[in-house]
Amino acid sequence: MRKKLIAGNWKMNLCAKEAESFTKEMKGTVNTDAADVVFCVPYVHLSAVRDILAGTHIKVGAQNMHYAEDGAYTGEISAKMLASMDIPYVIVGHSERREYFKESDTEVNLKALTALNSGLTPIICIGETSKQRKSKRTFNVIRKQLAFAIDEMSAEDIAKIVIAYEPVWAIGTGETATKEQAEEVCALIRDEIKAAHGAAAADAVRILYGGSVSPDNAGELFSMPNIDGGLVGGASLKSTFEKVVHF
Repeated sequence: MRKKLIAGNWKMNLCAKEAESFTKEMKGTVNTDAADVVFCVPYVHLSAVRDILAGTHIKVGAQNMHYAEDGAYTGEISAKMLASMDIPYVIVGHSERREYFKESDTEVNLKALTALNSGLTPIICIGETSKQRKSKRTFNVIRKQLAFAIDEMSAEDIAKIVIAYEPVWAIGTGETATKEQAEEVCALIRDEIKAAHGAAAADAVRILYGGSVSPDNAGELFSMPNIDGGLVGGASLKSTFEKVVHF
């Protein structure tokens, strides 16, 4: 059985002292082996949060990375740098990166491959907009984004990655996909992976749901057979994140 994964995406929030205080608070409440818990924090907090969480079950992830190993990319950070800091997870392809920074499907794939080659676990985000859902293009959008994301990956690679289904229309809006809507798309993702890479890879890959996940809906979402946890935004910055983890 796939172990649940609950990843908190702090986005661009919390200054140094706030981050340290909040991490210490969470250290005592979400340190569990019942599910894998990851805090995906801003670059400037990676070392401090990692050190505070040392010896716990909670892991640390970055929110983005460049696909190049090194070079003249001012303001960027590489997978090699993250690996050297013992940061095991990294989010790639978040809808905010795709929208605000114009990241393409090809760039998302390059980042995911680079992360894997550096020993990191990429949390690869895919999802449709409100317009795409209303025009009944959800499945086509998901199939396209997924195909690009896992291009050139082997079945062994697929078993190591995490896919996060995040409908753009539900991110930070308070509007959440119903458990049936989320399950339908997560099941599609698993079926697509099975068709491309076989049953073993499809059974191994963890598929998360993200989009206004809260203590009120986490239990019903995570109870669905193809939803293996969540990528949690705003709720991961509150003390009640404990209730999401202990759904």
